Amino acid sequence: MRIAIIDLGTNTFNLLLAEIAPNKSYSIIFNTKIAVKLGEGGINTGIIAPAPFQRGVDAMKQHLETANKYNADKNFAFATSAVRSAKNGNEFVAEIKKQTGIEVTVISGEKEAGLIYEGVRQALDIGSEKALVMDIGGGSTEFIICNNEQIFWKHSFDLGVSRMYEFFKHSEPITEEEILKIDTYFSEKLQLLFKAIEQHPVNTLIGSSGSFDTFAEMIFCRFYRNENLENKTSYDFKIEDFYKIHNLIIRSNLDERYKMEGLIEMRVDMIVLATLFVNFILRELGLKKMRLSTYALKEGVLSEITKTL
Repeated sequence: MRIAIIDLGTNTFNLLLAEIAPNKSYSIIFNTKIAVKLGEGGINTGIIAPAPFQRGVDAMKQHLETANKYNADKNFAFATSAVRSAKNGNEFVAEIKKQTGIEVTVISGEKEAGLIYEGVRQALDIGSEKALVMDIGGGSTEFIICNNEQIFWKHSFDLGVSRMYEFFKHSEPITEEEILKIDTYFSEKLQLLFKAIEQHPVNTLIGSSGSFDTFAEMIFCRFYRNENLENKTSYDFKIEDFYKIHNLIIRSNLDERYKMEGLIEMRVDMIVLATLFVNFILRELGLKKMRLSTYALKEGVLSEITKTL
């Protein structure tokens, strides 16, 4: 059986196509994404604005065409923060159903965190020691304290980079004063995480979103030309490499970031907030190791679906 899984994220709609064998094993045959920036102009007022609304519907039509081209037998679609927090989220889901026939399931932040864990577990060996998974989205960020066997704690915070970008509207380049203000905001909003870490100490951060993919690609372009993420499901960062990239990003303006190798166009505006967020977590929690999982929500969905078919 061939299935299509669409992850309707706040910034990108991601499509994964997989072949499922009779013994329930699977192989991923195609992956693609479309930038939609669903939160643009409305995420903090709880609406999907008209332009991103249309972009989202158009992206779903495009993904359906791709799924049909690959002869997918079934389509599964899951929406996250921007849709679940929007007053017109149901209207958006209904319009997709009307124009594509695809039924979109809107999932809770807790469910999203659980599926991200399942995805990460397919990508790498977390190990027996507890680690902190961080998935930076456009509308929310999920944190999961876990090891290879189980989740000890998980939570979804309304701290996505699209949400924060609309809220802070920082200078280019960002100022020290603005960085301090954003760090203070993180401190106030992440008290639940700090309490959980007191109960469940960790040494390693595992990043599972496009922001972490971007950090890796930028590192390869600058320091390791013979490396890339192609055919990799995980990557272990050298922490000093991340800090070099972090400093480069926060000192740059928008025009300079457009020219940076490894930084794709759709991330040039929000990557500043993403790197500040990761830097804050590493510093505040005293973490010395950082890993990348190229698998996240949609691979977690694939793992769950495979068990039920």
